[in-house]
Amino acid sequence: MLFLLTGDVQIGKTRWLEKLCGDLAAAGVCVAGVIAPGQWVPRAEGQPGGRHGFDGEGRFEKLGIDNVLLPQGERIVFARRRDLAEGDQPFAQGEQAKAAQLAWAISDEAIAQVNDHFAMLAKMGQGDCPFVPLPGGDANGRATTGGASADGDSAGGHPTAGGALTGAVSASEKLAPAIATGSFLVVDELGRLELLRGCGLTNAVALLDAGPTPTFPHALAVVRETLLDQAINRFAPAWGKPHPIAPGDEARQLILNTFGVR
Repeated sequence: MLFLLTGDVQIGKTRWLEKLCGDLAAAGVCVAGVIAPGQWVPRAEGQPGGRHGFDGEGRFEKLGIDNVLLPQGERIVFARRRDLAEGDQPFAQGEQAKAAQLAWAISDEAIAQVNDHFAMLAKMGQGDCPFVPLPGGDANGRATTGGASADGDSAGGHPTAGGALTGAVSASEKLAPAIATGSFLVVDELGRLELLRGCGLTNAVALLDAGPTPTFPHALAVVRETLLDQAINRFAPAWGKPHPIAPGDEARQLILNTFGVR
């Protein structure tokens, strides 16, 4: 089954998903894919709050987005709020997000690194996933324009230019004991790049397009309400009608029950 975790922006979808992933892992279910926690700082006293707060209206301000690659837990810097990204070269040169006029500046190198991760998972899970290359990319979705894809620094969590990832096969060998039949695939999140423009996390989309496999019989993708119809129409041929859910206890129990976790 494919679950589509949806709702308005900044309502706690990723925080809910992090807790769910922890509950599944504690029960012995492998969770693989990516989650995208925000980078938050307290708002200065008297500073206007946003339309949505974080643990309280307007108390925190979102400055950026990280990506955590699962199951290994490697954390990379993925996006910066566009008004804060000036002068930060990897983000200023993020052509995909710039062309889509997103509010977030997203490093093309970070996108390539996450695509490498999904290429690795696909090779482990089914071996013949039809990858969709990034613009100017190779057959694994790595960006080739402007240099090699970034290699993550697990200590600091920042992608560093110029160091290509090791090949997907050798990386898969390192993760093989953790990825087993009946794992849970998570993609946080699919947005305008992926669902409207055919770029962004193309290998995550390709893996979902392939439908359920023995390795990943169930999956979850985070999708904003405004893109929910596009996601349902895209993935229904492979999965049957996807199941939209909102963060909450009912959805948590539904997914735990799907994996036989009580």
